[in-house]
Amino acid sequence: MNQIDLNCDVGEGIENEAVLMPFISSCNIACGGHAGDAETMRKVIELAAIHNVKIGAHPGYEDKENFGRVVLTLSRKQLKESIQKQIHALRKEVDAQGQRLHHVKPHGALYNKAAVDMDTAEVIVEAIAEMDTSLVVYAPYGSLLSQVVKGILPAKIEGFADRNYNNDYTLVSRSFENAIIDSPKSVMDHVERMVCKHQITTIQGSNIEVQLDTLCVHGDTKTAQAILSYLHKMAPLHQISFS
Repeated sequence: MNQIDLNCDVGEGIENEAVLMPFISSCNIACGGHAGDAETMRKVIELAAIHNVKIGAHPGYEDKENFGRVVLTLSRKQLKESIQKQIHALRKEVDAQGQRLHHVKPHGALYNKAAVDMDTAEVIVEAIAEMDTSLVVYAPYGSLLSQVVKGILPAKIEGFADRNYNNDYTLVSRSFENAIIDSPKSVMDHVERMVCKHQITTIQGSNIEVQLDTLCVHGDTKTAQAILSYLHKMAPLHQISFS
């Protein structure tokens, strides 16, 4: 049986966390940068605790208007302070409920930039390490972030169940129609290739190698609940378990 963590980005204003939590093993909670506030954080933490879901911070560029999906020009100091402020905001709520902060996963444009930009990757790792060296970093396969974090912080290498890839391991831009995989069966086929065959079939038609520890289904994907339900139903038939 192939075991893998199944995570979801939550607390982003969709308000579907109650129906997603039963199907996931870790969650990434928006902490006021691209989305979210103290009230939404508290509600999602409560749900995560009920379902024994590992809690992670999901910091992004502080730009709610663009949902953190546009790169902002910031100095290293400004970016570090922004990341730490967001993690601290979530940790405050986590601690208040007697729970534990498990990991950090950057959001959107910040995550994508950290995959290919050394300065951004370094600032993210420095920001987290200064706060807590036990926090796990979720980082994309083959990314600069996954390289920088080695020997400094624990990491889980992440793949995306509901997103298509290019040959260079970058995600297909959301500006293209084929960026998102929203059919539950197509997601299951994608997951089976990644987890069992250690391959991603790109939109260019190539099969590229991958080794993953965690898979993400975006909470704002319209069919997120249907995807997660289908994965749990079909995964055992493919010798996959989520934990």
